[in-house]
Amino acid sequence: MSWTERQRAMLAEMGLRVWDAPATESLAVAVAPEAAEARPTRDPVEPPVTVALPPPGAVAPPPTAIASSAVAAMDWPALREAVAACTACSLHQSRRQTVFGVGHPQAHWMIVGEAPGEEEDRRGEPFVGRSGQLLDNMLRAIGLSRQTPESPDPSKQVFIANTLKCRPPGNRNPLPEELARCEGFLIRQIELVQPKIILAMGRFAVQSLLRSSAPIGQLRGRVHHYQGVPLVVTYHPAYLLRNLTEKARAWDDLCLAQGTVEASAARPAGGA
Repeated sequence: MSWTERQRAMLAEMGLRVWDAPATESLAVAVAPEAAEARPTRDPVEPPVTVALPPPGAVAPPPTAIASSAVAAMDWPALREAVAACTACSLHQSRRQTVFGVGHPQAHWMIVGEAPGEEEDRRGEPFVGRSGQLLDNMLRAIGLSRQTPESPDPSKQVFIANTLKCRPPGNRNPLPEELARCEGFLIRQIELVQPKIILAMGRFAVQSLLRSSAPIGQLRGRVHHYQGVPLVVTYHPAYLLRNLTEKARAWDDLCLAQGTVEASAARPAGGA
């Protein structure tokens, strides 16, 4: 079946691109579910969804399901390439480069931040600039580092990643659909690292991992879990730079995380 110019124009107005498939009596159009649900709030510059027309009798899965299953099978090199090439949301149009993450690939500690800022976008590394210096100082105080020496000890290393791999324009807050489309990358990073502890820094990291909209002040101070991994909530370093009095609480959070890791290491295998 061929689409008429009028039909193509109507589909284009809906944000859909199509190509012709072999002639059939019944053609199914596969559209990502979120494309319909999020249409009223979608970023107007987001590229249109590509629509595939399967052959007769075929049932095409949603594009998001295909992406999720593919990401779930990726190793580190493939995942890094997928992040670098990602155009799933409009953020790819304004980024300088993606911010994949940095640190030891089997670090015992994994730190999850929110979204890259201007300096991170320029350098391609999370937590740089003043907030990165503060984070490095905090980690150094408990014997941890984001650097990987020649003979690395995973227990002394961290892996740092963000919920988003691209900088939102003007450092605005991440949008829900942006977080959703980038989530698979972060999930796979956590699966590959297999950390002993996750330190969630900032509101959007906490919301993404714990699915909670409660304030950080209500969630910090105790151990949560993400997919069986202990998780400690704390403030983002950029927030601490603006609110110096909260540094003492952030230090308490680091000590809680450190104590959790040490207790787990001391626990006999198979112990409760």
